Amino acid sequence: MKIQEIQEFAEIRTKARAYLCFIMERNLPNHLPGIELDDLVAGMKKISNEIGKVDAIYVLDPMGRQITNTVSIDPKFARKGAGENRSNRAYYYRVIKEKRCVLTDPYPSLGGNKLVVTAAYPIFNDKNELQYIVCVDITLEDILHMIHPTSIDSMIGRFNKGVYGAFSLALFAVALLLFVKAIDSFITYGMEFKEITVKDMFQSTILLTLSLAIFDLVKAIFEEEVLGAHRKHAEDDIHKTMVRFLGSIIIALAIEALMLVFKFAITDPNKLLYAVGLLLGITALMIGLSVYLRAINGHRKP
Repeated sequence: MKIQEIQEFAEIRTKARAYLCFIMERNLPNHLPGIELDDLVAGMKKISNEIGKVDAIYVLDPMGRQITNTVSIDPKFARKGAGENRSNRAYYYRVIKEKRCVLTDPYPSLGGNKLVVTAAYPIFNDKNELQYIVCVDITLEDILHMIHPTSIDSMIGRFNKGVYGAFSLALFAVALLLFVKAIDSFITYGMEFKEITVKDMFQSTILLTLSLAIFDLVKAIFEEEVLGAHRKHAEDDIHKTMVRFLGSIIIALAIEALMLVFKFAITDPNKLLYAVGLLLGITALMIGLSVYLRAINGHRKP
């Protein structure tokens, strides 16, 4: 789910940068005279303990050369890296250019099997001269768990996927049963089409319409919440699904009201009031749908 994770990171990037930069600013000395490397190392330990899930921490000099060994949970990189030239890294260029704490986009780690982000924090002396750059690497999965606990791969995210998947399956079963019931009303007559009444056709149409409406709803829920298919125009897709669902319900109710009008007009005219009440309810739904569409179109206009 790397693509999904990257999309989620784009949504919470500002919050993630604010959080990491705040932690680093609170634990690292800055804009002070005589800042020593030991002071930074002590602050780095506090950062590691406070964040909890840090892939690597190291310090660069103003030229982009690593001047401390990497503090890492991965034994391949722990206590190594001093003297390595990192001046070609994107976070180094951004810190030099912006002169403030930055957070990179996700990129492959040196191991190549996971994506990481780097928060780089510049350390200045009292004369506003760059002395050090403290870098904190965190895996994309961990930053999502910290900032976005309902992430697709978190425990809560997996639970939500399971719940939505179960509801999608149940609703699909309902839609399938409605479809089978609608078709069954015709199959029972076999080739005797003359035996099929108008009432049977209306009832089958209602069942098929409801089945289609529920299927559209299941499709939207399954794609969005289970598969995590956050498309570029996902908001528009949700609106379209809502309109189609409500439209199908309105059509089914309108057919039912039409059947009641014909039935009561022939058998019991005194009950026409019930059919009129249903028609008024349908009219209210149509007005509500019109207001909803108008609100959506008004929101899209610049």
